[in-house]
Amino acid sequence: MNQELKKELAQDPDGLLTYEYIANHIGECDDIMDELITNMILVDTTGQFAVSAARYLNAIDAERYATSIHRLAETAIEKDRERRYLPDLLESLYGADYASRADELSTTDDIFRRLYKRVNPPTGL
Repeated sequence: MNQELKKELAQDPDGLLTYEYIANHIGECDDIMDELITNMILVDTTGQFAVSAARYLNAIDAERYATSIHRLAETAIEKDRERRYLPDLLESLYGADYASRADELSTTDDIFRRLYKRVNPPTGL
């Protein structure tokens, strides 16, 4: 990442600037994607833009951006304490029928298990 871009993204208060950069330069910024994701993780305090970026990258090419999607999903799990954005992430990554496949997905995918558990906390004592 060049110094000018670093300086610009250092002003990002919440992740929106970084998200917009990724969206506007998709395919052209793959060589700095790791740095962009790191910046978003540092500045996004609610997980809103981490979820948006994960959903966007998943829609563009889930396989190509798998590492970035994984990092963003982990960030969202940590930062979206009110669970405002996680339900949308679950559906985007795993399909509208994810709930019917929850047992299967939970055993094979740690990110799914953690997302699902956060969105649907166990009931009981």
